[in-house]
Amino acid sequence: MKVLLDTDVLLDVALRRAEFYPDSAAVLSWAEQHPGEIAVAWHTLANLFYLVRPDARGFIADLLEFAEVPATGTQAMRAALGFSMRDLEDAMQVAAASEWGARYIITRNLADFRKSPIPALSPRQFLSLKD
Repeated sequence: MKVLLDTDVLLDVALRRAEFYPDSAAVLSWAEQHPGEIAVAWHTLANLFYLVRPDARGFIADLLEFAEVPATGTQAMRAALGFSMRDLEDAMQVAAASEWGARYIITRNLADFRKSPIPALSPRQFLSLKD
């Protein structure tokens, strides 16, 4: 089942956010057991690098052992601009997920993905669905 991870799920793990870590870490554990079934958008990696201090290179390198980065470009960005979504960064996630053929986007930010053409699930929802 191909899914795209939103930045917040990865930040939960990289920053060990206590409240969200267990579910987000379980999603990444699933992904490690299913290489090629998970993707992250190109811009997500830049966001991780910027937000995870002192250096997220190791986290990103480990992630790329089992996660894909969908090829996106001008057409995907045009698609993102055309989505009826308030947040452009979220629309870019949807465009990347669409390019890659993801079935779901895994995020804690469900409200901002209500108008997404690709359904969004929380980490907990995804974990219960895949069982």
